[in-house]
Amino acid sequence: MVKYMNANVTGIKASEILEFSGLAANTPGCIGLTIGEPDFTTPESIKEKAAEALAENKTHYADGNGLPELRAAIAEFEKKQNGLSYSPDEIIVTAGATEAIYAAMTAILEPGDEVILPLPDFSFYDQVVEIMGAKCVYIDTSKTNFQISKEDLAAAVTEKTKAIVINTPNNPTGVVYTRETVQGIHDVLAGKPIFIICDEVYNQLVYADECVSLASYEDLRQQLIVVQSYSKPYAMTGWRVGYIMTDEPITNVIAVVHQNVLVSLPEFIQPACIEALKFDPAEMRETYRKRRDYIYSRLTGMGLDVTMPEGAFYVFPYIGNFGMNSLEFCTKMVNEAALAVLPGRFFGNDDYIRISYCYSDEQLREGMDRLEKFVKSLV
Repeated sequence: MVKYMNANVTGIKASEILEFSGLAANTPGCIGLTIGEPDFTTPESIKEKAAEALAENKTHYADGNGLPELRAAIAEFEKKQNGLSYSPDEIIVTAGATEAIYAAMTAILEPGDEVILPLPDFSFYDQVVEIMGAKCVYIDTSKTNFQISKEDLAAAVTEKTKAIVINTPNNPTGVVYTRETVQGIHDVLAGKPIFIICDEVYNQLVYADECVSLASYEDLRQQLIVVQSYSKPYAMTGWRVGYIMTDEPITNVIAVVHQNVLVSLPEFIQPACIEALKFDPAEMRETYRKRRDYIYSRLTGMGLDVTMPEGAFYVFPYIGNFGMNSLEFCTKMVNEAALAVLPGRFFGNDDYIRISYCYSDEQLREGMDRLEKFVKSLV
């Protein structure tokens, strides 16, 4: 019966990232630096608010777009933290950033539309575009230090372009787009009938002097769909909470998809989400910065070519000079060095590997020792 199912779905593989991480988990003694799962736990004050809500029997259906008080708290937070002006009616609380992106793309894409995706990228984007029957149009940023070239972007735009996804700080590179890059994106896209999906889930984990958001440009407001997540800055990956901010007419359309998929986020989680907005992730950010510095130092010390990450908790070193593709490299390393990182091909560039440094210092030290020994064995 599978042959009668939606070909847009049956043609897509299950998550390669989870599959490869499973290989590491099933290899005795293997250290896995694969998943973006913070080694911090959710702060106690946040967990306590959820427990209080359960004790108060807040276990019923909630407002489909999120409790009004939560959306008001998000609007206030975004105004104070990022200078963005969105009303509570322009916010939808979602089951993580993934549901936010899925709902947004479902609401805007039709078969035959084109979506511009700068590579390397988080492969989830590609899969949703394909499920919708739309086409991915790629821009290779590896030759421009993982910044989006204004000229390359302009060349990618056609009359079929419906949307672009901008992810900064970036997964998998850790790169933060410069002010010049963001201005160039603005100059190419402003005033065009193209939606700009801004995936900014790592914007509280930035080590650069600034992280400029396209949402700071008022003339892009009617094109922007800003996506945020509670997962990374508050160590709440398993809570599955994110949100969308966009112009109200767009919000109303996306809400139709969201409410038909989810109905509503669990009621008792939402008071905890209000509490989370009071938490300052400065300690986490400083820990990740130190780990970033350590990993970068070790990688460059091995002679690997790598761009210094300025946000998130990933690094993306070049391995194209070892005579094998990234999947071969990573599989060989699991088997011979008991170390797992992710092949760059999962993110659209087969000459790189992604290393996550949101693991303990001990795991990172041992992981780098194993990587160094493995690299030396290839020379």
